Amino acid sequence: MKVMRFWRQWMLCFMVMFFSAQAAADGWSTYKSRFMSSDGRISDTANNNVSHTEGQGYGMLLAVAHDDRVTFDLLWQWTRSHLSNPQNDLFYWRYTPGAADPVADKNNASDGDVLIAWALQRAAQKWGGDYQQASDRIQRAVIKLNVIDYGGHRVMLPGAQGFNKTSYVVLNPSYFLFAAWREFADHSHLRIWNELIDDGMALLGDMHFGKTGLPLDWVALNADGSVAPALGYSNRFSYDAIRIPLNIWWYDPQSLRLVPFQRVWQGSPRLTTPAWYDVLGNTPAPYNMEGGLVAVRDLTLNQTRYLNDRLAPDQNYFSASLQLLTWMAYQEKR
Repeated sequence: MKVMRFWRQWMLCFMVMFFSAQAAADGWSTYKSRFMSSDGRISDTANNNVSHTEGQGYGMLLAVAHDDRVTFDLLWQWTRSHLSNPQNDLFYWRYTPGAADPVADKNNASDGDVLIAWALQRAAQKWGGDYQQASDRIQRAVIKLNVIDYGGHRVMLPGAQGFNKTSYVVLNPSYFLFAAWREFADHSHLRIWNELIDDGMALLGDMHFGKTGLPLDWVALNADGSVAPALGYSNRFSYDAIRIPLNIWWYDPQSLRLVPFQRVWQGSPRLTTPAWYDVLGNTPAPYNMEGGLVAVRDLTLNQTRYLNDRLAPDQNYFSASLQLLTWMAYQEKR
C-alpha cells in the first residue's frame, strides 16, 4: 500500500510539473505562431504589420527566457540583415514590408537598441557564443550617440536625431530600461549605466502631471532641470507610458516610484480600469484596459494571482508582448 501511495504521489507531482511546463511554453508558442514569420520578423499587428527594433528585442528576450536558441538566432539574423545601420552599430527603428524603401526613416529608437543588446547579453550568459561581443558594440554605440548630459541629468534620448531641441530635450520615460541598464553595469562596470538609473529614477519622481500625478508618454526636460509636457506630443499616459511601471517593477518591485500608478489604478475595479488617461485634460479613456495592460496593472498592484501567459485569441502584438514580458519579469523575481 505504501508503495502504491508513493507511486500515485510521484505520478501526481510529475503530471503537475509536466503540465505546468507545457502551460509555460504555450504563451511563447502562441506568440511565435501569431506574430513571427518563418524568417524571424516580428509583425506589429495593430500597426499595419510593420516591424521595429522594439518587437525584435522583445522577441529575442522572450526566446532567451524560454531557452529557444533556434528562434533567437532567427530573430537576430533577421534584425541584422534588415535593420542594422552599418554606419553606427545601431539599428533602423522601423521596417515597412512592401515599401520601396522599407527603412525610409534612418533614425534609431534607443529602447529597441537596448532591448536587443540586453537580449544578446542574456543569450551570451545562457549559451555562450559571440553574442556578448555584439551586445558590447551596441552598448557602446548607445552611449556614444544617445546618452547625453542635460539639465543636470544623465539621460538617454529616444533616438540619435530629432530629440535635442537645444533649449530642451524630449524624453520617453518608458525607454528607461532600468533592469537592462543594471545588467549592462554589472557586465561592463561602466558608471554611466548606474548614472542613467539614478537620474532616470530622479526624473520619474518629478514627472507628476494633472490630477492623476502620472507621467506622460513624452516629456520635455528643460535646460534648468525641470520637466514639462513635451510640445507636439500627446498629453496622455497611454500605450508608451504603460511600460514605465513594468520597467520599475522589473528593477525593484518595492520601489516607491510605483506609488503613483498604484494610487490611480486602485481607484478603479480591475476590469473597468481606463486604458489610458488624458493627464492634462484630467479625463480617462472611454474604454477599459485589457490583455497586457491589465497584466501590468496586476503586477504593479501585486495582484499576481491573475498573472499568466495564456494569450487571448484576438490579442494584438503589443498587448501580447506586454503580457509575456510581465509574466517573464514576475517569474524572474519569484
